[in-house]
Amino acid sequence: MIADDFDDLTPARSGWLITLADLALLLVGFFVLLQATQTLDARALAAGLRSGFRTERSSPMPMTVATARVDGFASGSARAPTGAAIAWARDAARDPRTHIAITGSTGPQGDVDPQTGSAAILAADRARTVAAALIASGAVDPSRITIAIVPGKRRAVTLSVGFAGNSN
Repeated sequence: MIADDFDDLTPARSGWLITLADLALLLVGFFVLLQATQTLDARALAAGLRSGFRTERSSPMPMTVATARVDGFASGSARAPTGAAIAWARDAARDPRTHIAITGSTGPQGDVDPQTGSAAILAADRARTVAAALIASGAVDPSRITIAIVPGKRRAVTLSVGFAGNSN
């Protein structure tokens, strides 16, 4: 047999038939998964999937839908006017299913905490100052606030509101 003889051979099954069989098996598997998880607790299912893929439980931040920024921090200071941020947070976080991430930052050079010389501590102090103002004014419940820091970007605090979904 030479190489040209292989062109005349017809395959045993058509390619579309194998593709159709694969699709049918995927659909059957999907419906079996739906039926099997119908009465399963959602948290137990999520824990099982995490353990199956060997991932740790994490609480990812919800996708940001609105942002605001508090500017006006003097170099080395954690004090700034927060009135506009309070009004913004009160309006942006009306829905109790939202979550606010408050990210403190410092300037790129020389903007450090005067007592410790640390830019990270100053960034955290700025974020905590804004968070405390939001909580004291009643704009946001403390359980819906997350604080983060990014030293070396700009002398500001960024507020990000994201939809976290239902808490059950």
